Amino acid sequence: MYPHTARHNAQGHLEIGGCDVVALAREFGTPLFIYDEQTLRDQCRAYHAAFAARTDRYEVLYASKAFSCLAMCQLVAEEGLSLDVATGGELAIARAAGFPPERIYFHGNNKSAQEIAAGLDAGIGHFVVDSFDEIARLEAAAAARGRVQPVLVRVTPGVRPDTHDYVQTGQQDSKFGFGLADGLAEEAVRRCLAAPHLRLDGVHAHIGSQIFDLTSYRREVEVLFDALAGWRRGVGFECRLFNMGGGLGIRYTPADRPSSIAEFAEVSVGAVQAEAARHGLTPPTVLVEPGRSIAGKAAVTAYTVGTVKEIPGVRTYVAVDGGMSDNLRPMLYQSRYEAMLANKAEVEPSVVVTVAGKHCESGDVLVRDVRIAPPEVGDVLVTPSTGAYGYAMANNYNAQPRPAVVLVRDGRARVIIERETWDDILRLQRPLRDQ
Repeated sequence: MYPHTARHNAQGHLEIGGCDVVALAREFGTPLFIYDEQTLRDQCRAYHAAFAARTDRYEVLYASKAFSCLAMCQLVAEEGLSLDVATGGELAIARAAGFPPERIYFHGNNKSAQEIAAGLDAGIGHFVVDSFDEIARLEAAAAARGRVQPVLVRVTPGVRPDTHDYVQTGQQDSKFGFGLADGLAEEAVRRCLAAPHLRLDGVHAHIGSQIFDLTSYRREVEVLFDALAGWRRGVGFECRLFNMGGGLGIRYTPADRPSSIAEFAEVSVGAVQAEAARHGLTPPTVLVEPGRSIAGKAAVTAYTVGTVKEIPGVRTYVAVDGGMSDNLRPMLYQSRYEAMLANKAEVEPSVVVTVAGKHCESGDVLVRDVRIAPPEVGDVLVTPSTGAYGYAMANNYNAQPRPAVVLVRDGRARVIIERETWDDILRLQRPLRDQ
C-alpha cells in the first residue's frame, strides 16, 4: 500500500524517499501529497519488463487522468511510455511538458471542436473516436488541414467486471464508445474506413477500473476478436493496434488481493495471441493503459489532526485539515483506505477512530473505523495509496485551496504543484458591480 521506499526512521517517524514525512509536513504544510519518484519509475519499468518478456509488439500508455502534471508527464516520457489524455487540458499539460506528440492518444466521449483542433495542430499520434458526431467532426477538421489522422474506434464489448458500478465502462449501457450487440461498432468501423482523412489503425476498449479478477480481460479479448474476425470478412478491416484499456487494481487495504502486473501482461498478451490464432488473424500490437497501477501506491497524503472528538459508546472522530476536497473517492465510490500517524509510526495502533474531513458535509469521511496510534491534536496523519484520482479529482469545495504536491527522492523533496492560496480562490471571481 505504501511507496517502495517507505520505512520507519530512527525518530520513529514515517519516511518516504529518504524524507521524514513529519518534516515534510512542517516545511510544506498540509494537506500534502507526497509522491515517491522511485516507485513511479519502478512501476513504469515493471510494465515494460512484463510485456517485453512476452512480446515485442506492445505499447504502454500512461492514463494521465490518474495524475497529471508537468513533472509526471516528463517522468513518463523518460521511462518510454506513451500517454493517454482525455481532455484539452490534459493535452495542454502534455504539450507544455514537451511530451512527444506522436505518442499521445486522445480519448473522451465528447471532444469539442476546439479540443479536436488542438490535437490535430499538435500532431498527436491517435484519436480514439467515441461517437458518430466525433467521426464527422474529426474528418472535417483533418480535411481542412490536408492531413490524414490515425484513429482507433472505442468499442463497448458488453463485459461487466466485478468492480464498483461507477467505474464499470465496458457494459452495453455506457456513455462510452460504440456497442457491439447493436451493430454500432461495425458502423463506426465502416465510417472510419470510408473517411478519406482518417486512417483506422485499431480498436480500443476499457471495461472498468480497480479490477482484481483477470477473467474479465480474457472475456473482453474473446468478444472483440469475434467482432474483428467478422469485420475482416465483412469490410476488410485488419486491426493493427489492439488497445485493452487499463483498470488493473491496487491494494488500498490489507484485505485487497490485486493481480500483479506480470499476471496482467500474461493474460493480455496470451489472450490476444490465442484469439488471433483461433480466427486466423495477424496478431496486432497490444496496447494497455495503466494509470492507478502506476501512480496509486506511489503517493501518500499527509494531514494535520485538528480535533479529536470522542462520542461515548459511539465512535471517536479524528478531524483533519483536508477531506473531500483532496480525496473524493470515499464519497463517490465508498472506497476504503488505511491510515497511520506519521509521527507515531512505532506506536502500537490501539485506538479505532473515524478520520473525518473539515468540510460542511456529514459524508465527508476519509476513513471509517481504522486502527491507529492514540491520536492528539497536531499529529501528522497519513493515508496511503492516494497517488491516483486524489489530486486529479481535487476541488475547491467550501473554497478550500487545493494541496501542494511534492516529489521525493534520495532525501530531497521538490514541489511539482504549488499549494493554492485564498488569493487563488478569488483570482477568477468578479464583483457584482464595478467599483
